[in-house]
Amino acid sequence: MADTSIAKTEQPVTSAAMRRQMLKEFWFYFSENRGAVMGLVVFALLVIIAVFASLIAPHSPFEQYRDSVLQPPSFNEGPHGFFLLGTDPVGRDILSRLIFGAQYSLFIGVFVTTLSLVGGILVGLIAGYYRGWVDTVIMRLMDIILAFPSLLLALVLVAILGPSLTNGMIAIAITLQPHFVRLTRAAVMAETTRDYVTAARLAGASPLRLMFRTILPNCTAPLIVQATLSFSNAILDAAALGFLGMGAQPPAPEWGTMLAEAREFILRAWWVVTFPGVAILVTVLAINLMGDGLRDALDPKLKRS
Repeated sequence: MADTSIAKTEQPVTSAAMRRQMLKEFWFYFSENRGAVMGLVVFALLVIIAVFASLIAPHSPFEQYRDSVLQPPSFNEGPHGFFLLGTDPVGRDILSRLIFGAQYSLFIGVFVTTLSLVGGILVGLIAGYYRGWVDTVIMRLMDIILAFPSLLLALVLVAILGPSLTNGMIAIAITLQPHFVRLTRAAVMAETTRDYVTAARLAGASPLRLMFRTILPNCTAPLIVQATLSFSNAILDAAALGFLGMGAQPPAPEWGTMLAEAREFILRAWWVVTFPGVAILVTVLAINLMGDGLRDALDPKLKRS
């Protein structure tokens, strides 16, 4: 009885130690990529700005100062420094709109990535596990979706569903889903031939248990990397839809919509298009750098002994 109790108390400690070791190993390979660490820092700052936007923003993103229309940034030509990054064509503070726009960007990235990831995993599991005609039908459908340029397909879907932020996010999720389907299918087909899956099948595990409890946990590494890259693609595509008037609608402080509202003032007021464009650039670049670091840390082939 004493030996049994000792074994039971030692097992959680061993599991916790293994998890700590795995986290240390992950951070070691991730931190070797300096660009990935910089991207993580920028992304963390973006999250903080989005969460505390109402406390950080100096003005309301919707309040219009009619006596300060198209006022230059305070560090450039502004007289009193009341608007650090200037104002837009209707007198709204650009800095405040950029800060609240971070909420839109994060929400778009999380919603689109979650929707495409969950749908892609479900469809990919079915295709990779059952194969046969089911696999053929699913993959030919995915090939058809991939044959269209993602932005063009998203525009067509939004034109059918109607211009709005919600419909734009659904359309983008549909265009990104084939990447998760193909990754999941390839990983499942590789894992189903392994001995532990055969042993679980012989032990009487049901197909659902085999797919979700046995196979799927061993297919997560490439999916995490793809989810990170899809996060940045979702933000970029949503900004493009907003710029074309098919995504978020005014007066929402979404960065693409801000560019669309200010494009006729490019030559007169450089700040109204420069700062939203820089925000999109920095955000997408930071997330892509994080994706590179995740790939280096999760892919065994890229790890150096």
